[in-house]
Amino acid sequence: MLIDTHAHLNFNAYKADADEVIRRSLENDVWLINVGSQYSASKRAVEMAEKHCEGVYAAVGLHPIHVNEEEFYYEKYKALAKSKKVVAIGETGLDYKSEYVSSKELQRTVLCQQLDLAKELNLPIIFHCRLAHDDLIKILSENSSPTAGVIHCFTGNWAEAQEYLKMGFYLGFNGIIFKLNLDEAIAKTPLDKILIETDCPYLTPLPAEALAKAGPLRNEPIFVKYVAEKIAKIKNLSYEEVAKITTENAQKLFKI
Repeated sequence: MLIDTHAHLNFNAYKADADEVIRRSLENDVWLINVGSQYSASKRAVEMAEKHCEGVYAAVGLHPIHVNEEEFYYEKYKALAKSKKVVAIGETGLDYKSEYVSSKELQRTVLCQQLDLAKELNLPIIFHCRLAHDDLIKILSENSSPTAGVIHCFTGNWAEAQEYLKMGFYLGFNGIIFKLNLDEAIAKTPLDKILIETDCPYLTPLPAEALAKAGPLRNEPIFVKYVAEKIAKIKNLSYEEVAKITTENAQKLFKI
């Protein structure tokens, strides 16, 4: 069994076949968490999760790249997060890529609002962080009672990884590990602090891309196995151990 801790089957890329992709995932013993990025996507994630007794869960939140497009309505997200299938707040965080850097202050404000919501509801947080690790580490370290959570799609260095690990956070790795050299962070991070994910439809792992006969291959939860295989190789462990421990990590963090 594997758990894809960060999927976006609630996005338009799966508008025509999300149910089929979920069926394929569950048949292959892959559970998944659909992660919100705006209110509408968060709502779809909850609706998808509520169709299934187990194996499909949701996170609700406002992504930092969308803070200029819509307001974070605390009470609306709170009501949505009260579904029994919601296992986290997110994704939230900071994104300092050039086209979003002008909203730095607003991003920080919205992040803190979602930290408050996670604390109120006793839910972990799924963090997005791009080119902003110093600020995210500062905010989290100054937070009076940091919640549990995961730094999704971790692409930082080992020094940054250590700061998150010291605060008790997990690190999430996906198909980007085939394109960036994250071997040091993966090798040195204890396996019991690692989560695996796809971030589908993005970041298709290279071994899956190689199977595509024409054009880019859309990512999906069943491809999370390639991430587990790569981590096993880097850490000189068996695939079975990586699958077992990362699944247990997800079950512990998200209470699933």
